Amino acid sequence: MPIRQYKPVTNGRRDASVNMHAEVTKKTPEKTLLRPLKKKGGRNHQGKITVRARSGGHKRRYRVIDFRRNKDAMDAKVIGIEYDPNRTCHIALLEYEDGEKRYILAPRHLKDGEVVQSSATAIEPKPGNAMPLKFIPTGLTVHNIEFEPGKKGSLCRAAGSGARLTNKEGRWATLVLPSGEIRQVSIMCRATVGQVGNTDHQNVKLGKAGRNRWLGRGPKTRGVAKDHSVHPLGGGEGRSKSGREPMSASGTKSKGGRTRPRGRWSDNRILRRRKSKRYGQLKI
Repeated sequence: MPIRQYKPVTNGRRDASVNMHAEVTKKTPEKTLLRPLKKKGGRNHQGKITVRARSGGHKRRYRVIDFRRNKDAMDAKVIGIEYDPNRTCHIALLEYEDGEKRYILAPRHLKDGEVVQSSATAIEPKPGNAMPLKFIPTGLTVHNIEFEPGKKGSLCRAAGSGARLTNKEGRWATLVLPSGEIRQVSIMCRATVGQVGNTDHQNVKLGKAGRNRWLGRGPKTRGVAKDHSVHPLGGGEGRSKSGREPMSASGTKSKGGRTRPRGRWSDNRILRRRKSKRYGQLKI
């Protein structure tokens, strides 16, 4: 029973649900992999608010995650699956043969006691194993994918996400991303086999504003309720829609609009842009 649905005993409990985190097997984090995490309140080094609706929230400590998976040719045993307050997915604690411990993103179906590896050459393509895309069979789902060889994995790291490796041709591997975008990355970029775990995260309903405050999210004023000098959608007599597309206070399109800068060096590596419910198939 990964998701528990509450009975409507109060207004805040009505329609609310909670993730039972059935995959989690280890309750306390590894102390050597913890770092302090100071809250910024959405402000930059000048003290100006650059990200709206950030305030409060429960105190957290950062878990150092191994996104590079560069400890090669050494078996690592899964000690336990843990909850991480800083991300939507769970994390797995690995202990290598030399005694070193590292956290990785926990893929789906990874269990305690299993052995995983990372390698620069071909190894068994089972969930949790990491290697360059060159050695991963096509048709498999991968996550924690590098954009450039040697840089840490940055694609498909959220709960339940994963990209499908569809083709390898020359220096490039073709991936179908969760957004519907089809893009190419170097076949020497590393990726981890499998789908990211905690797939039930998307089914959780918070039920009340207070649970959002616990997560560090504050109330957010709608743009149409503000003055026109503050927001592009504001102003006007009474309730006016102004006829403009949905956008942020700085004018960036929201609701699936195109926000990618034109002329990026990687434009020719995108074979098909993502799909948007509002704007349909976005063009390159």
